[in-house]
Amino acid sequence: MLKIAYTMAHGRGELDLLLADLAQRLEARGLRTRGIVQINSGCETDQKCDMDVQVLPDGPMIRISQFLGKEARGCRLDPNAMAAAVAEVERSMATSYDVFLLNKFGKQEAEGRGFRDLLAEAAASGATVIAGTNPLNAPVFEEFSDGEASCVAPDIDALLAWYDKVNAA
Repeated sequence: MLKIAYTMAHGRGELDLLLADLAQRLEARGLRTRGIVQINSGCETDQKCDMDVQVLPDGPMIRISQFLGKEARGCRLDPNAMAAAVAEVERSMATSYDVFLLNKFGKQEAEGRGFRDLLAEAAASGATVIAGTNPLNAPVFEEFSDGEASCVAPDIDALLAWYDKVNAA
């Protein structure tokens, strides 16, 4: 049985804060984490935030967004920075770990790129996998997990309770 879940939060930046908090709490329990959490900065104004990811548990912070101009409407994800983040996480997975966290199962993963292969590797290794996603990509995540993924409320206590339940055996 796969130990895999996803969660969705709808407020600006809420999912990122939730998963970063989850990583800290799991690490405080002595669990070994891998993956990434997103730390947004420059959000003080109405402009788009800069998107940085922290490679878990103590890897580099990588800016994955690019500035395309004030009026830009397209995707701001920097594909080269995303590839660098994937490579860093892949390197970190060479040592054993308990939990794999992904800030967002997004368009890249839905299309078979990004962190998708590392998610599969983590799940196959027996690690507990928790990813953030959105309503658009949730069905693809469910398909990716062969219907075994649990949808967990976007609440720190609910996520920790789910983790404890699937790891109680």
